[in-house]
Parts: sequence; structure tokens; C-alpha cells
Amino acid sequence: MHRHPDRGEASGSVTSQTLTAPGPRGAAVGRRIGIGLMNGLWRPRVLGAWRVPAHGPVILAGNHTHNVDGPMIIGTSPRPVHFLVKKEAFVGPLDPFLRGIGQLAVDRYSADRTAITAALGVLQRGGVLGIFPEGTRGVGDFSELRSGLAYFAVRSGAPVVPIAVLGSARQGRLISGLPPLRSRIDIVFGDPFEAGDGSGRRTRSAMDTATSRIQEHLTAHLAHAKQATGR
Repeated sequence: MHRHPDRGEASGSVTSQTLTAPGPRGAAVGRRIGIGLMNGLWRPRVLGAWRVPAHGPVILAGNHTHNVDGPMIIGTSPRPVHFLVKKEAFVGPLDPFLRGIGQLAVDRYSADRTAITAALGVLQRGGVLGIFPEGTRGVGDFSELRSGLAYFAVRSGAPVVPIAVLGSARQGRLISGLPPLRSRIDIVFGDPFEAGDGSGRRTRSAMDTATSRIQEHLTAHLAHAKQATGR
């Protein structure tokens, strides 16, 4: 999502509405699949997973340089994750599979009300929402963030946990192939933080301020993760 939801979408509060969301069972199955697949194909090194709150709503915000980043986070998170996934991925047999493991289709080029409702519903029931705040694959440096993460964080009050996935993409390749089998991929979880200022305001100014705060935290975490892993 590349623009702020309109005022109609922003009305009400997560705690005062019943929002539709996939149940936790599918995401738990997805986590088990992710654990087996990611550990079978590569050698994930997970740092700081204990920082993810054990209970209650939380948003995992990761950098994005390769298609394996989402499954890698799903397979290394200590809790089942419902990721916002571009709707273009929901094709053929992948459509029922992704929906069956609790993942959420999102139109990245419009204010997708269905995806917004489902994502807020995940947080309302105390689940874990995964999101790539850059919106698409790139260099993964958090230099440009879309407004969706700030909206979900401020609207729900859920803490944000920054995640750096390092080693999934190879430098110098325009279209990166899969990481070499059994290669090491580092997944570094950071300290949770609050994106909003505590006022609960969801004005454009408040969202812009929250996005700036998020960007500062994510950028600082990425730098720390690179230093800690030697990447």
C-alpha cells in the first residue's frame, strides 16, 4: 500500500470492532513448513528471536532483497506469522496454499480494504503480522518506506519488531537466483518499539511522524545487524 488509508478506513478502533482475519491454525502449519524447508535448504543463523513478545499483537518488519525472505522469517520466528504478500503471488496452486497457511493477499498499488481489515483482525486477536515496509524487493536498506506499517502500528498499538535478513541475495545480480544450498543466512531480530507517540492520532501528520520514527529504528537495527554478523 503506497498511500495513507482514507479517513473512512481510519475511523473506529481495533479494540472496538470485530475484524475478519484468518485463524491462527493455518499460520502455525505455515511456520512448521517454513522451519523444515528453510533449515533443510539453507543454514539460518537466528539472533535475538527472544526479543519477539511471547504474547499479544506484534508486527514484524523486515528488509526485503529476495523472495526467500518471507519464508525465512516465517520459519525462524518464535511465533506463527501472517504475512502481507503481494496478490500477484496468489496464482494457480499457490493461491489455496498461501491462504491455507494464513497469509494475506494485498494489492500494493491501492488502498486494499480487504487486506487492511484482515491485517488489523490478526492484530486484534493478538496475532503476529509480518510486513515488508519497503513494499517490494530492492536493496533492502529501508531507505524508502510506504505508509502501511505506520498505519497498522498506530491503529492497533502493536509494537514493531525490526528484522534484518542478510545473505539471501547476492550483490551484483539484477535478478537474484536462490541462495546457494546450505549457505548461511542471518536473521536478526531487534528490540520492539512503539511507532506512535501515544496519542492515538491517525492524522496524515501523525502517520508521517510515525513513518519517520519507524525508518530511524529499522535503519539503526540494520546497521547493528550488519556489524553483529559481519555482513
